[in-house]
Amino acid sequence: MSRLDKILARVQKPSRYVGGEWNAVKKDWDQADVKMAFAFPDVYEVGMSHLGLQILYHVVNKREDALMERVFAPWTDMEEQLRQEKVLLFSLESQRPLADFDLLGFTLQYEMSFSNILNMLDLAGLPVRSAHRDASMPLVIAGGPCAFNPEPIADFIDLFVIGEGEEVMHELIDTYKELKEKGVNRQEMLLHFAKHISGVYVPSFYEVSYNDDQTVKSVLPTKEGIPSKIGKRIVRDFDNVDFPSNPIVPSMSVVHDRVMVEVLRGCTRGCRFCQAGVLYRPVREKKPETLIRQVEEMIDNTGHDEISLTSLSTADYTGVAPLVKNLLDIFGERGVNVSLPSLRLDAFSIDLAKEVQKVRKSGLTFAPEAGTQRLRDVINKNVTEQNLVDAVTSAFKNGWSSVKLYFMIGLPTETYEDLDGIAQMAKKVVQIGYACGVPRGRLKVTVSTSSFVPKSHTAFQWEPQNTLQELRDKQKYLKEKLRDKRITYNWHDPETSFLEAVFAKGDRRLAAVLETAWSKGARFDGWSEHFNYNLWLEAFEYENIVPKWYAYREIAKEEVLPWDHIEAGVSKRFLLREHKKALGSEPTVDCRAGMCTGCGLCPTLEITPTILGGVDIAPIQGEI
Repeated sequence: MSRLDKILARVQKPSRYVGGEWNAVKKDWDQADVKMAFAFPDVYEVGMSHLGLQILYHVVNKREDALMERVFAPWTDMEEQLRQEKVLLFSLESQRPLADFDLLGFTLQYEMSFSNILNMLDLAGLPVRSAHRDASMPLVIAGGPCAFNPEPIADFIDLFVIGEGEEVMHELIDTYKELKEKGVNRQEMLLHFAKHISGVYVPSFYEVSYNDDQTVKSVLPTKEGIPSKIGKRIVRDFDNVDFPSNPIVPSMSVVHDRVMVEVLRGCTRGCRFCQAGVLYRPVREKKPETLIRQVEEMIDNTGHDEISLTSLSTADYTGVAPLVKNLLDIFGERGVNVSLPSLRLDAFSIDLAKEVQKVRKSGLTFAPEAGTQRLRDVINKNVTEQNLVDAVTSAFKNGWSSVKLYFMIGLPTETYEDLDGIAQMAKKVVQIGYACGVPRGRLKVTVSTSSFVPKSHTAFQWEPQNTLQELRDKQKYLKEKLRDKRITYNWHDPETSFLEAVFAKGDRRLAAVLETAWSKGARFDGWSEHFNYNLWLEAFEYENIVPKWYAYREIAKEEVLPWDHIEAGVSKRFLLREHKKALGSEPTVDCRAGMCTGCGLCPTLEITPTILGGVDIAPIQGEI
């Protein structure tokens, strides 16, 4: 028995680490000019549910000159065995140490995974700080939503990719291959990337200075020829972009065990708290015939029995109803179900409900976000209570008995009247269910609340987060208001949300805190059983940094933000305008109601974010 076999025999879920799944790709190592590992900083079950992993795995492995293998954060039992047996963290496909690869790419989906990034680097035998790595070691790359404020982890990453990765991945590999063959050293290679590949940010080539009051004074390039601002990459021909027709079929149960097809990218709405709605602009849709072809290939190549039509707002896809009908006509007889993500209350229709329920019924999820119309106007969530009434009535009449409602607490200007609205709305849904004939024993209404976290590149990026005590008081209040056996109330730990806000609004000085917390044992901070809030407080105290300064401080509008040099394609001027409208309670509704939210869908709207580094949206109702 090999040493690896002995290790796997001692862990709870060895299938997390062995690879060999259906459709996994294992290439001849010696034939690949560029070797890359995709590193997901969470467990296998979470990472294998991530569509971006499947897409980039396909993009790289279809090349003859490159390979991509996978690695996930080892659970604590596996980490213990690796350290005890002195085995370096390895990839699934070839079981090679990560240090053997040319490129090591992390996806940044969630701030609470940052400690896992450091842990994975250390388990791989690599220095966690980029300044300590040498030419024999892989370049460490990171991308994803959290890369739009890369500063808290800038000291650990060699280069960030800002924006969408399908096209820039080829440019990175082509350039790396060329420079490697020429014998270019590590620093010169990074400088070439920064100068010549748009969307690439090399933080070691930028100097951060601070004012006396501890705010950021500037973030400026230290090398000639690199951009002062880094614009995001956007895939313009979304209908023809590479997409995996033979995704890997996980070898164990995962969070989303189904075929995922991306129907559109971006969002036509303008919710002011939503970072994803900004980062993925402009809106682009795939043609129905493209989607049907992709689904057919994926079902044939995987054997899955469920199709998930994924996007930020699938119900806003132009032809969602006929698409669902066509998919069920084609695959329904094979027992294949179609699932939709959270449905918008104003985009739900009886016909769509009937189509989705044809094969199997499951619970429906709606996201009103706020309990009153006043607060929904503040956040620009353009739905009404009547929309909810119509949607749940349609659902209950068409056979559903389980409804989930998602809300956010701690939003700017929120009062306890808004919390009362959440409870009143939930109880009204219960009464509608009974009125529609749902049996008392089957009716289930679940209310879930998350805590508002201010995010970069949103209209609320200047806003403070509610304090921990305020969030706890609001959760306690809702528990009492929702004390009803027909209603289940779920909530998020406010301590986790607090730390998320600190890193979401943070700067480079947080790197020391992150490293200290990791060295003290921080792992899997997004998992309640492993999150140790007191450990983090110790790390902040040790580094003499006050976390409340980041989370609770209202940022002045003229202040330089830590992420101002990263462009998401929506100007600061536009966000300031949206912030003013929000606090002035001047609702901006979407184009379906006659106004523009700058989603980028209309051909008459000019969005210039991307590889040119544009900074504004025009026109916005004639207002510049």
